[in-house]
Amino acid sequence: MITSVFKKSTPLNFSLVVILMLVFFFLYQTQDVTWSNSVISIVQRLGLLVVLLASIFLTSFISKRNGLSRDSTYTAFFYFLFLLFFPNLLNNTNLILANFFILLALRRLVSLQTLKETKEKLFDASLWIFIAALFQFWSILYILLVFISVIFHVSRDYRNWVIPFIALFAVSILFVLCSLIFDIHSIAFLQEKSRISLSLDYFANNYQNAAFSIFATIALFFVISMFSTLSSRPLVLLSSYKKVIASFFIGIFVFVLSDNKSNELLVFTFAPLAIMATSHIEISQPKLKEEIVMFVLLACSFFTFFSQL
Repeated sequence: MITSVFKKSTPLNFSLVVILMLVFFFLYQTQDVTWSNSVISIVQRLGLLVVLLASIFLTSFISKRNGLSRDSTYTAFFYFLFLLFFPNLLNNTNLILANFFILLALRRLVSLQTLKETKEKLFDASLWIFIAALFQFWSILYILLVFISVIFHVSRDYRNWVIPFIALFAVSILFVLCSLIFDIHSIAFLQEKSRISLSLDYFANNYQNAAFSIFATIALFFVISMFSTLSSRPLVLLSSYKKVIASFFIGIFVFVLSDNKSNELLVFTFAPLAIMATSHIEISQPKLKEEIVMFVLLACSFFTFFSQL
């Protein structure tokens, strides 16, 4: 029943995802309504909502546009469900923006399989990644995905290896300019953002611990499913699937290395995990198994969301 609703990509299905996102976003925001007393805070909350919705649909676009999924709403719905696991993310401006820029980079890198405008795509992806690093420093690790993409597609042209460094120079100039305008101590800023912490004792309560454990179990299930079915995927899409898998594990490293650790840092794994979850649902299997997977994920996401309010 649940799978039948999102099996097709229609305006009605996407509207349902938008409505659900609106309901849960404002449900979380009503815990503390002091933000409604300030026009700036209201605009900020609305801006975060727009970026979250854009992230959902961008993930769905990446998946469908590059043939990683069928014409369905599964990817958008899965991304929405993963957001519910860690509701505190809905107020984390830096992580929401950093993840959105990483998605813009991922869109360009996955589309490299067409071998069209390769240099432009590599530059754009590198640029978005370095901009994302200004909001969450360790998202800079995604530059590894750029070099992985070069290896997969255009390694013979030495100029493709230099492009990320050109993008780094461009963002550095922009960063220095902004530092001068807004009187930011750039060295201190980078030292603060680039701290490393491997500690996992940040849980404020048992519900956060439970949310992390449940999410890790679900992620492991979909990753194993992807690896077990990778050899049966179309040969032309193998590099794209490998980039999605690499993106997931880079997201894990971002979480592990980041200072001021929290569950919300796992946001970088949502998009690749949503694509892998869609791939699992769309493989040939009894409909009952599809329904069980969807129901369990739905129940877990709702439980973790409401338990952390």
